[in-house]
Amino acid sequence: MASIYEQVLGADFAKLHPRIQERFGFSSLDGMASIGEGVMEEIWYSKRVAIPLYIGSSRHIMFPQGGRQIPFTIGNYAYADRFGRETVTWNRTFKFPQKIRKFDATMIYSRKNNKIVDYLGTKQHLAVDLDISAVPGGGIRIRSGEQRFYERFLQFRFPRLFTGEANVTEWYDDEQEKFRISVQVDNPLLGTIFRYSGSFQAYFIDTGKQRIPLDAKPLREEHRE
Repeated sequence: MASIYEQVLGADFAKLHPRIQERFGFSSLDGMASIGEGVMEEIWYSKRVAIPLYIGSSRHIMFPQGGRQIPFTIGNYAYADRFGRETVTWNRTFKFPQKIRKFDATMIYSRKNNKIVDYLGTKQHLAVDLDISAVPGGGIRIRSGEQRFYERFLQFRFPRLFTGEANVTEWYDDEQEKFRISVQVDNPLLGTIFRYSGSFQAYFIDTGKQRIPLDAKPLREEHRE
């Protein structure tokens, strides 16, 4: 089975650097996970959005904290969720001197719309459409689009003025032999509200027929895309 990223990119998947193809090329049938460990050279947030970020941090959706040279880990596990959708976890942990922060998400492949939907946080309340593309040099770019909120019988689309548009670029640095990542979240009115950049090494672990670790999966799965 092709990974969710290869399904969306099609022929453009071959434009990615071979190491990027490895990181984004496995599916739930491969019995493996990608684990990254490195350092964020800078993490920054706008104090004007400290309260929304603080609220989001309780469900592992960004956080109101910044710093430099922050140890970082990321876990990408591929599995089929309880609705049968191919899913990849993005479990990010930032180890600040006095606080450990988490930023978690699960990306699923939507067969209906041939796109990837990113559920942010531990309970998949926030669904975000993603645009995936290859960039010069073999990197991969992920841009966020429409955002929707789901909670029980409640559902609505967020007006663009009240959302953050994320732009994520990941590439492989052949000279340093490291993966590099840059993330920036912008708001139409406030400008940049959150960003981080850094580098990491990644390795694969064999998950075989083992279950995905419980702390890697969301506490709740949302069927609405």
